[in-house]
Amino acid sequence: MRYTDWFEIVDPAFKSLILPNVHVDQLYTGGRWLEGPVYVPAARHLLFSDIPNNRVLRYDEVNETVAIFEAPSNFANGHTLDREGRVISCEHFTRRITRREHDGSLTTMAESFGGKRLNSPNDVIADSKGNIWFTDPSYGISTPYEGSLAESEIGSQNVYRLTREGQLEAVITNLQQPNGLTLSRDEQTLYVVDSGVQPAKLMAYALDTSAKPASGRVFSECPNGMYDGLRIDHAGHVWTSAGDGVHCLGPDGTLIGKILIPETVSNVCFGGREKNRLYITATRSLFAVYLNARG
Repeated sequence: MRYTDWFEIVDPAFKSLILPNVHVDQLYTGGRWLEGPVYVPAARHLLFSDIPNNRVLRYDEVNETVAIFEAPSNFANGHTLDREGRVISCEHFTRRITRREHDGSLTTMAESFGGKRLNSPNDVIADSKGNIWFTDPSYGISTPYEGSLAESEIGSQNVYRLTREGQLEAVITNLQQPNGLTLSRDEQTLYVVDSGVQPAKLMAYALDTSAKPASGRVFSECPNGMYDGLRIDHAGHVWTSAGDGVHCLGPDGTLIGKILIPETVSNVCFGGREKNRLYITATRSLFAVYLNARG
């Protein structure tokens, strides 16, 4: 494909975020529904989930190979790093959040709320204070294809905050299917995708002085397919998955450009030594592109 085939410029501001003569690399194909990418700087590798195949794959940035990292993975979905470089994972099958310690062992961080099992934790982030935020829709218990078929014990799909002291709080309880989430660079705004409505909405919540979501507003509505996973770059642009690729939203929520991907995109994350390579998980494939933007 030509350079111009990979990008759609909606607003001239998008031109400053893409590099001349770059192309989108297809790093791997053969998954069933790829998700949950996290870049691990200390290892120079990317972990990403192949949910229906019940495995986590590992892309080695040094030798450009992909291998199985963990199988079975308990139908793991989203991942993130905490401030100590440990991988935090969302597991559909066990309906829990886990942390992989530096010695390789797993610690269960959350698996129930109010004495009832979680639904199927989907996406997760960590803030600078050591709190863990995650979404808990019902996707992983609605079919055995991505987890197990089960009834929701909680009866709602919530966004949770797990404090560094271990207290689990339901901080957003009125979304249909909370999905991807991320924090603004100053950690004053929490962005959450609601993929259970049409069109899918990206919500923005101002955080109060106790770092809890207060007022929420619609930041953007998805014009093609569904928003899912997202990340924010150094300048405040939101890079989010959509049906026709990756959409880049300005700090005000306006669509300014697209990275066109020939598969439905599920999630994205920044990685590489300079944090300027956007890794993209799609239906069956892992893609990556260098940008004039840093995560």
